[in-house]
Amino acid sequence: MEARIWGCRGSLATPGEQTVRYGGNTTCLELRTASGAVVVLDAGTGIRDLGRTLVGRVTEIDLLLTHLHLDHIEGLGFFAPLFDPGCTITVHGPRPDGGSLAEMIATYLSPPYFPVPFDRIDARLSFVEIERDSFELDGLRVTSAPVKHPGPTLAYRLSENGFSLAFVPDNEPGLERESGLEVAAGSDLLLHDAQYTDAEYAERVGWGHCSLSHFAGYLRDAAPARALMFHHDPSHDDEELESMLELARNASGHERLELGREGLELSLA
Repeated sequence: MEARIWGCRGSLATPGEQTVRYGGNTTCLELRTASGAVVVLDAGTGIRDLGRTLVGRVTEIDLLLTHLHLDHIEGLGFFAPLFDPGCTITVHGPRPDGGSLAEMIATYLSPPYFPVPFDRIDARLSFVEIERDSFELDGLRVTSAPVKHPGPTLAYRLSENGFSLAFVPDNEPGLERESGLEVAAGSDLLLHDAQYTDAEYAERVGWGHCSLSHFAGYLRDAAPARALMFHHDPSHDDEELESMLELARNASGHERLELGREGLELSLA
């Protein structure tokens, strides 16, 4: 597997000179299987630049959504393959409260929220609702599990050729310590929510995100070979993220812990 981070910011896109090193686009991860299949995790603003590299070259895409908060789907309408009639896109995600996955995405990609009516989208779209499931995509084993976050939310484990990547961008183990461990434990690479300092979290309990202390404990429980701090808070500039990294390293003792960074390429082989 080869992966690339196209967005690792949480809550709100934050472009600017203070976020140059780690990026300001919201969540999006590209994964390519050994056979060359393309799997995309979440559709934050980072998916726009990803789409420009895929349009006209890739005809089948699987999009795995963790949940439907705007920072994880707001880039979808600017994903160029969506308007390619030769492209087939399968959207996997949790069944939302009060409707179906297809209905919610169609509502977002329609006026007044989006200028182009949903029925004018050119790509062939299909929707698959999942919860605690396991399935294969062109030899890639995908396992999903609910996590602690407001509204139906999933974490994913993607495995191929004996290697695994766990994607847990939104999670609050401070309220449920075991949340997401069934997909995160023992992974070769874990991308996990590390949005708040301990002081920030004290004022944001129940918002669905992780403090540094809880993140350190989660790393000890999950014991991944390598871990990335993910879903960076929009108020944190590059210097503060680096300070948080040092705190997390000291608290967890994890030897292969680093910050998620836009443009970072990751190989599991």
